[in-house]
Amino acid sequence: MASKPFNWRFTTPLYIGSALNPINSSLIATALVPIAAGVHVSIGQTAALVSALYLASVIAQPTAGKAAEVFGPRRVFLTGILLVLAGGIVGGAAPGLLALVISRVLIGLGTSCAYPTAMVLIRQRARAAGLEKPPGGVLGGLMIAGVATASLGLPIGGVLVQFLGWRSVFLVNVPVALIALVATLMWVPRDQAIEHRTARRIISDLDVTGIVGFALAMTSLLLFLSSLPTPNWTLLAATVVLWALEIWWELRAGSPFFDVRLLGRNAALTRTLIRFGLVMLCGYVVLYGITQWLEASQGMSELGAGLLLIPMTVVSGLVIVPFSRRNLVRGPIIGAAVACIAAAISALFLPTPAWLVITLAVTIMLGFAQGAASSNQLALYSQATAEQLGTASGLMRSFGYLGSIASSAVTGIVYRTSVTDTGVTTIAWIMVGASLVLLGISIFDRTLGRTAAPTT
Repeated sequence: MASKPFNWRFTTPLYIGSALNPINSSLIATALVPIAAGVHVSIGQTAALVSALYLASVIAQPTAGKAAEVFGPRRVFLTGILLVLAGGIVGGAAPGLLALVISRVLIGLGTSCAYPTAMVLIRQRARAAGLEKPPGGVLGGLMIAGVATASLGLPIGGVLVQFLGWRSVFLVNVPVALIALVATLMWVPRDQAIEHRTARRIISDLDVTGIVGFALAMTSLLLFLSSLPTPNWTLLAATVVLWALEIWWELRAGSPFFDVRLLGRNAALTRTLIRFGLVMLCGYVVLYGITQWLEASQGMSELGAGLLLIPMTVVSGLVIVPFSRRNLVRGPIIGAAVACIAAAISALFLPTPAWLVITLAVTIMLGFAQGAASSNQLALYSQATAEQLGTASGLMRSFGYLGSIASSAVTGIVYRTSVTDTGVTTIAWIMVGASLVLLGISIFDRTLGRTAAPTT
């Protein structure tokens, strides 16, 4: 192996692949209105394009992690890139809404393969190089690509739609996927040969029944959340039953996909997943709720509102670097919670003449929070075994998406009739509550060390 196992050739395709999912999650926001006009549907119907990627991502993230453990991470990573490539082509040539939904599902499935497989590839590389853990900067770079880039989707989407039309938000995935494909084939080492398995053994190792059960339970949950503020109680009942069946199955599975016992035994890992979800909830409440308020109440354009969020990405990236290089864990995680509380309290004062300054302050503080929360990734790396890392990493991203979906539900409930100053204040109070919970499970988590284990 080269003297520098984590050189730019190895990490570049992993970072590119991991950035595609968060960017695509918000990339389409500025294109919904022109898409509706272009394929002759109502704007309300285009919401399916947002939900399609979220649903595919929530299900596919841990599934890709499990598949990486069974088939090899490089194979799953490459499969994901090919799905993104197909999704971009289908979306760019789509004649109607159905084809666009299919495109978003393909993009969601494909981009979801990157982060959990990248985590497994990085751990394998570290072990081959004789390191207990990879350099913190490597995981920090992965976190920048996988989380901090989410708010870039809005301004990028705005520029693409304005100059190249709405189809460009799909087609842009094609050249990026091709670059990632070539780089992976050239610079990421091949997986070991797969041992011969019968179809029955593969189904058992993957826990296909568990994956299907997880998909059904999660779909029912997301559909129920989408029905708010007018709850569909039948969907809620179905959600409870499906989750009960899923847990019952996984407690008996030989190779569980959704390892309930792991989450029960490993309370530290469970707290890490919850913390990540809460930070993402606060961040996405700003992406969805506050940007809607900026556009509806302050008259900002979609592009203007998107550009106003750039500080969140910049600050997040700047903060991740020093924390990750020093392998800091406890301090940054508590700092992220404090920053979320400060941002939430500041958001209470948005409906004032100083709204622009306050908005910038909120985005900067949440950028710090997201960057500092990257230390949850270092915690997860230590808390999950090598065999569990792929699935655990996928679950971490799923919890992040649950936070984003919950923020969408919150926004829908609060703005159920119109976007108002009272509504944005209500959203700020919800952020305060979530941030206080986040602070509690950060301060009182005694399993968090000051730093992660040394990498040498």
